[in-house]
Amino acid sequence: MQELVARTEQAPNLITYHLARLRAADLVSVRRSAADGRDSYYALDLDAVAEAVQDVALAIHPGISPRHVDGALPRTEAHAGRVLFICTGNSSRSQMAEGWFRHLGGPRLVACSAGTAPTTLHRFAVAAMLEHGMDISRQEVKHVNVFAGQPFDRVITLCDRAREVCPELPPAKAAVHWSIPNPAEAHPPDLDAFRSTARELETRVRYLLALMESPGDQTVGAEQGSTRL
Repeated sequence: MQELVARTEQAPNLITYHLARLRAADLVSVRRSAADGRDSYYALDLDAVAEAVQDVALAIHPGISPRHVDGALPRTEAHAGRVLFICTGNSSRSQMAEGWFRHLGGPRLVACSAGTAPTTLHRFAVAAMLEHGMDISRQEVKHVNVFAGQPFDRVITLCDRAREVCPELPPAKAAVHWSIPNPAEAHPPDLDAFRSTARELETRVRYLLALMESPGDQTVGAEQGSTRL
């Protein structure tokens, strides 16, 4: 105990409290000295700690569990899912997200995108995605009404305006909001803004896929979304 107090610089009663909690969780064991029986020796069960760390990571988000590689879960051929990405113009963010989801998700997963006030596909969105080996130039610009009544696993709004003005989202198991700035609003138009958006969307889509492919698709507390306060 004296060594633990010295190393942690914490009060003895606090050390005793935490050791008791760790022992109750079977993460720490204790034995008396075999010499004179006065000292106690504490040891971590590293296998138990490793398992507990994995369980905590999995509870936070399946994509960060040490059981998985590069933030992705193993593919399961039995799973199929549909995701709809919505922004205002369906010109850049939602189109790029659709491209990433199709690229990373594989043939069993369906990616769609739409806009609340669709315009045209932005040339810088196409250019930024080409740098990642994806050609989204043939993706169509569509109004969200095209998908009215169609079921989805996720409906994801990517801009605050679309979230706040879209009168009714298509039916989905979960509706999520990703508050992502519009790269097309950079003045003057800047390819680097689209590159930054592409990188953010790759990360978000990768974690979304890990979540969707986890057993039971647990969404509560694990969705990487945004909440308006």
